[in-house]
Amino acid sequence: MQVKHFIIGLYDANSYLINGKILIDTGMSTDGLISAIKENIDIEDLELIILTHCHYDHTASAQAIADMSGAKIAIHKDDEPLLSNDTISAAAMFGNKAPAIKPDKILEEGDRIPIGNNEELEVIHTPGHTPGGICLYEANSKSLFSGDTVFPNGSIGRTDFQGGNRNHLTNSINKLVELNVKTLYPGHGEVTSNDVNTQIQLSLRMSKSMLM
Repeated sequence: MQVKHFIIGLYDANSYLINGKILIDTGMSTDGLISAIKENIDIEDLELIILTHCHYDHTASAQAIADMSGAKIAIHKDDEPLLSNDTISAAAMFGNKAPAIKPDKILEEGDRIPIGNNEELEVIHTPGHTPGGICLYEANSKSLFSGDTVFPNGSIGRTDFQGGNRNHLTNSINKLVELNVKTLYPGHGEVTSNDVNTQIQLSLRMSKSMLM
């Protein structure tokens, strides 16, 4: 699996271009991300934009990139209706209106998304940060795209936004500790391959400690 990691603006989420055809999350810096994509592929080769959840810092540029490239947009069914909500999408926190995004594909737990080279991403529903947050697992490379569910060094997604739930987040991280993860591609922060399974265990411990 070939992964290109883009981080454009200071507050943007990480974006990942996979096998030259799949984009995970888009951040908010549309022109900068389009330029970065074009440095790597013909943008019309982009086939699918997967949003790990509905928050503005992950979604704001999605529709513009989809319109330019012809790519489809996918998001979990529980976050799809939240994309247009100024508060729950966190757009209001950035002083903006929620983006007008029209998803083409609605995702559910267990869906498998082909990404080329006989590889696929498994959709893991991980509510807690948002109701429809997802992680994406590629089994051959043991790669986990974790959105804002877990971050490196045992960090976890916030649950104090509207739609967040600490119990749900803890249950979601319990799913992730069952995976064998070699490389973690988080929604924010650095990509890591340093004993990732232990890092996820630390995230679970952190989440559980905040329930007490």
